Amino acid sequence: MASTFGEIFRIATWGESHGGGVGVVIDGCPARLPLSEADIQPDLDRRRPGQSDIVTPRKEEDTCRILSGVFQGQTLGTPISILVPNTDARPEAYSEMETHFRPSHADFTYQAKYGIRNWQGGGRASARETIGRVAAGAVAKKILHTLYPGLEILAYVTAIHDIEAQIDGASVTFADIEANAVRCPDANAAAAMIALIKQVRSEGDSVGGLIECLARGVPPGLGEPVFDKLEADLAGAMLSLPATKGFEIGSGFAGVKLKGSDHNDAFRMEDGRVRTATNLSGGIQGGISNGEPIVFRVAFKPTATIAKSQQTVTIAGANADLAARGRHDPCVLPRAVPMVEAMAALVLCDHALRQRAQDCLPR
Repeated sequence: MASTFGEIFRIATWGESHGGGVGVVIDGCPARLPLSEADIQPDLDRRRPGQSDIVTPRKEEDTCRILSGVFQGQTLGTPISILVPNTDARPEAYSEMETHFRPSHADFTYQAKYGIRNWQGGGRASARETIGRVAAGAVAKKILHTLYPGLEILAYVTAIHDIEAQIDGASVTFADIEANAVRCPDANAAAAMIALIKQVRSEGDSVGGLIECLARGVPPGLGEPVFDKLEADLAGAMLSLPATKGFEIGSGFAGVKLKGSDHNDAFRMEDGRVRTATNLSGGIQGGISNGEPIVFRVAFKPTATIAKSQQTVTIAGANADLAARGRHDPCVLPRAVPMVEAMAALVLCDHALRQRAQDCLPR
């Protein structure tokens, strides 16, 4: 099973939803970076379950421990191992899923691929696997802030089901995003989203939506022009997250309705640097960052595991019905916001280190 990500800044996540714990091994982190658990814990707190009444009630503190790679408060340049123990696992709640495949979940496809699966909470198919990504993302953010002090990565919810927010990405702040449980900077839309999530939870159902991510202060020159285009790596990173079904950057699919003369971002000089008058490219042109804010959106489907009875089949091949038990998010988006930020940070950090490795000669 492929569980690694990155070229120079490489991570390998490990662990199952209801095993002893989950975590990550980070390789390729530069030496002498100040790092402690306190740098990582805030992002894990934003991802953890049980943080509000619109997410899964599973109670996990998700307290991280750095096991290796850090000495006297600084990274050594050696692999960094981070552990987060599981403390509130209840595998008995998933006993029916040992024999019944959840519709639209990974139960059947895992069984088809491996001939065996951990049915306790979904094992590696659970979003609990993303703890390692978020922890590594926090380290990546520290590296990026060291290399580019003005760089900022912000993700936020822009839509839940049919409720769409009105957000000015140019002025949105972290405080705006964290002002409510759904992590939508539009207060009016957020209130409606929260009410909808509570309603569908009471009905045993779920909803999906959109997350937008904004990376400000990214320098021009990151990314590769062919196979490792920056937007391609961002797309791959985002679509590797659980429950994702779509990715678009800049104008996205709406751009096909424009002519080239309308879609092209005109260049201009501003304060001694090349800027664009618009940003329909989403901050990336030819697979390489152009110095404008990188803006992309990720679509998340409704949570597959719901309490409503649905038609399915058993592992023995019999038709059956299943109303899932256990503790699940009626909407994954509020907790997916730090996951999107983490994956963006991992991609940008990897490309930043790749750029420094290859751009070593004076110009």
